[in-house]
This record gives sequence, structure tokens and C-alpha cells, in this order.
Amino acid sequence: MPPLHLTGVEQADRLLSEDPFALLIGMLLDQQIAMEVAFQGPARLAERLDGELTPATVAATDPQALEELFRTKPAIHRYPGSMAQRVQALAAHLVEHHDGDAAAVWEGASDGRDLTRRLRALPGYGDQKTRIFIALLGKQCGVQPEGWEEAAGEYAEPGYRSIADVQDKETLQRVRESKQAAKAAARAARA
Repeated sequence: MPPLHLTGVEQADRLLSEDPFALLIGMLLDQQIAMEVAFQGPARLAERLDGELTPATVAATDPQALEELFRTKPAIHRYPGSMAQRVQALAAHLVEHHDGDAAAVWEGASDGRDLTRRLRALPGYGDQKTRIFIALLGKQCGVQPEGWEEAAGEYAEPGYRSIADVQDKETLQRVRESKQAAKAAARAARA
């Protein structure tokens, strides 16, 4: 994968660029916390696992011990218990269905619909998370099976909508501003 610059933290971005499992975890953690903090989570978890961030290792870790790793300050997520469970479920799914190879989720996809199906099968990946991750793969990682743009929907379009559009501090700020404007518009429409 090409170098990603999603967090502004060199070590975290390097791990996301080199480790497909880390990238899937970062996307999974991207809710209820800042995007860049979510995507720093895999590097923090890897460090706490002594560099053994693999689906097999995470799946085999005692659930209470994994939750404690998530709680250790700085916490990996503001909801350490539920997110530790989700990451462990993701790891177990990858071990069971993809022989522990996270990249197999997208490398084996025949088209955008198949990629959507494969991602939606992952624990914690709903419709929006799936579309954003497909856009991230397509825009920044060169993973562009036929129909990927249709599968990603509006997230495939040019602009600053999601983590798929973050390439540096400036674009991170633009995405943040775009999200804030969208939330304000939604509140105004409800009022």
C-alpha cells in the first residue's frame, strides 16, 4: 500500500500503511472519537501487544486482558470495553474466514458489490463505515475493483467528507470543517 498520512503521527501512519489489519482496526475505532485518534489506536494496541498485532494474536488474547490494554492510559477509545470486544470479534472473523489475512478481504473482491459484501460481513462494519472504507481503499490505496465508486457512494466523490480524504493536517482540518457544516445543516433542517 502507498504511504498513508491519516493521523499526523509518523509511527501510527507507517503501521496503517504497512498493515492491513491495523487499517481495518483504525476504521472500526472511528466512531465517537476524533478520526486521527481512532487511527492512532492500532499503533497503541501494537505497542501494548509487544508488536504482535495480528488477527491470531488479538483473537487469542484473554478478553479481560485485551480490555485492560484498551483502558491503559492513554485509552485507545472512549468506550474501551465495547471496542475491545469489537476488535477481538474482527480478529476472530479474519482468522476464521480469511486465514488471518486482513488484505484478503479486499484483494479477493471481484467487484464493488463483492467488496461491500465482504466488508459488511466484518463485525462492526455497517453501511456507512463500509462505504467510507471502500473510498479510503479506492482513493488512497489503489484498490479499485470495478464498481468501487458506486459502492462507496458520495464518499468516492471529490471533496472532504471522511477519513478517505485525509492526506495531511490541512485536509484533516477540511474534513473536520465539512463534517461540522453537515451536522449544522442537519440540525437546522430538523428545527
